[in-house]
Amino acid sequence: MKKNIFSASAVLLLVAGCAGAPAEDPLEPYNRAMFSFNEKLDNAALKPVAKGYKAVTPAPVRTWVSNFFGNLQDPWIGVNNLLQGKPADALNDLMRFVFNSTLGIGGLLDIASEAQMPKHDEDFGQTLGVWGVKDGPFVVLPLFGPRMLRDAAAIPADWAGNSPWSQPYENPIVHDDTVRYGLSGLNAINGRANMLGLERTLDEGTLDKYRFARDFYIQQRRFNVHDGNPPLEEYEDFDSDEGGDAAQDTGENP
Repeated sequence: MKKNIFSASAVLLLVAGCAGAPAEDPLEPYNRAMFSFNEKLDNAALKPVAKGYKAVTPAPVRTWVSNFFGNLQDPWIGVNNLLQGKPADALNDLMRFVFNSTLGIGGLLDIASEAQMPKHDEDFGQTLGVWGVKDGPFVVLPLFGPRMLRDAAAIPADWAGNSPWSQPYENPIVHDDTVRYGLSGLNAINGRANMLGLERTLDEGTLDKYRFARDFYIQQRRFNVHDGNPPLEEYEDFDSDEGGDAAQDTGENP
């Protein structure tokens, strides 16, 4: 199973490396259909459970749960910082994990942030971007949601790196399937509970939720890959595409 997952990832990565930046969202008909499917599935299943979880779980406990899973992600974040040529940030991530795992009671408390060790946000998709792998087209995946094709190729690595306890094959960390499934479920529900209210922003901020979510995601990924300093031409290309769409929508000439 592990071999098959990473073989599929390699194929996706090859395609992503050959594709250019997503100027016109060539998969838009499929993406819109999948975006609608994910939204309906969320409204029918995950969102109600997240609301119930939030209603019965005190805010401090939800914070502890978020800290716990966030702490488990720090080693993988550190690996990606190291692969991106940022050893100081990688050391910071390692020290965060050590401090929070010990003095922070298994990661329930984020004392590292209070000690001026900032939390970073890095993943293997960003690492591939730093290595020069192109975004590829924008794609909406079942359950996983918006991705660039490059980031879709990175999902197996990020999944294994961020939650090694959840892997189904000869797991050396968590041997009990019940515990493994319980941790995975808690992580998903707690994460969704933390995003409750986001859909209100989508509903109130635009008439086209899909386009709003797509444009926000694309800009955010470019921002993250370049550590907050994306090349100016990427924004110019993006604005040009959006300007053309806007002109077409309003009937004005570009």
